[in-house]
Amino acid sequence: MPPTAATVTPGLASFLKSLKTDSVESSIEHFVSLLKRRQIRNSRPCAIATTQLLFRVVANFKGRDVGKLLRRIREVGQRLTAAQPREMVVGNMVRRVLGLVREVAEDGGDADTNAMSDIGQSPQPQHDSIARLSLSSSISTFGPLRHGATQPMDSSLHQAESLADSVDLSQRPPLLTSHTSYAAPSAPMVTSLFGLFSHPETPSTASTPTGYLTPNGKATTLTAQNLERLGDSSSKTGDLKAEVLEGIRELLDELDQSDELIAANALDHIHSNEIILTHTASTSVQKFLLAAAKKRKFTVVHAEAHPNDHDATHATILTGKKKDASDDSDTEDRWKPLTAAGITVVLIPDSHVFAIMSRVNKVILATHTVLANGGLVAAAGARVIAKAAKVHQTPVVVVSGVYKLSPVYPFDIEELIEYGDASNVVPYEDGDFVDKVDVDNPLYDYVPADLVDLYITNLGGHAPSYLYRIVADHYRVEDINL
Repeated sequence: MPPTAATVTPGLASFLKSLKTDSVESSIEHFVSLLKRRQIRNSRPCAIATTQLLFRVVANFKGRDVGKLLRRIREVGQRLTAAQPREMVVGNMVRRVLGLVREVAEDGGDADTNAMSDIGQSPQPQHDSIARLSLSSSISTFGPLRHGATQPMDSSLHQAESLADSVDLSQRPPLLTSHTSYAAPSAPMVTSLFGLFSHPETPSTASTPTGYLTPNGKATTLTAQNLERLGDSSSKTGDLKAEVLEGIRELLDELDQSDELIAANALDHIHSNEIILTHTASTSVQKFLLAAAKKRKFTVVHAEAHPNDHDATHATILTGKKKDASDDSDTEDRWKPLTAAGITVVLIPDSHVFAIMSRVNKVILATHTVLANGGLVAAAGARVIAKAAKVHQTPVVVVSGVYKLSPVYPFDIEELIEYGDASNVVPYEDGDFVDKVDVDNPLYDYVPADLVDLYITNLGGHAPSYLYRIVADHYRVEDINL
């Protein structure tokens, strides 16, 4: 009897294996089907799968046109976000890659501009008295009042201002000795306001120094050093894709190291003999608590998150592995349980949260998505816990990687909430009862920013009001709308 082939469960591990052999288009369709069937879910698996897929898309892109590469990535991102709009981390990673491509292209463009200016097309140096200070272009134009529906800013206003500030050198009269350091000695020295706009009687016969423009706007010489710089800048154009791929690898490293960097801040926020309340089975929260358990002794009260995540919560407390984690998954999905580290863990139902909150010193929550206004989308029951903590004036700390931070604002909260199987609340065997009531089973809750005291990310601790600045640092305004 021939041996039966081992069945492969569709998920993140099988998708990453197929990504090495399948074509790009088939991999995109495969990932879209996995998202629609919810066989890849939660923030970190979706972020890893999206980044790996975009790595293949960029690696198989032919040509050097940056615009075509941006349109290709945007097209793939639109297909992925349309497949599962509530997995906002998919759109986050697409925006990060788009911003990475733009940054690499701008760096290459700056190199070309610098090389051309060294050859002889740089503007004539001006005197300090008439020099105009230019604003840095790195200042972000993204503010907390701008949201996902905002269109990219029109650059025509900035171009008009720059054109108004710049004047063609060929239209200017010869500079006087009061405005230049290399004018002819025979030119009259301006000593009063009456002669500011007067022309010298005899034009300057002095030669223009090497490397500057003549008053007619033509370069004098092309040195070998300038030609070499121009050749180096043109060779950098071919390395744009390599730099983008290297940047995507850094994004993957950020995803792998996010939990460790968050856990490095544990000793600053968890102290001895404290009672910590947490919720659901979260890898980030468990590693955060384990890092503090190495040097501190405290008690953890764990709400079970019934009826959607209670099985995973029980398995996490007992064995340190989620129930739905496959055997061939990465070792990062398994960790030592808190009880093995000498921490007392008390499991309670969600209905007991308000009763025990008066004895809790700190609440630590995980998140599914962090929004630009400081609010978050977390597992169902998180809002009840945050409200109870607000009543008892207990600080609420949210641990989250930066990759979960989305530039989307919650204008319609109902669109952010995903609903699960109603039979988890009321089984279908109770037919008479089900026919008489409408049963909803929300998988997530929206927690407003005023119920959160602190966010701990892989970049450190931040107040909810500061998150818009992190959005501006990680996303480009033109990429907010995919």
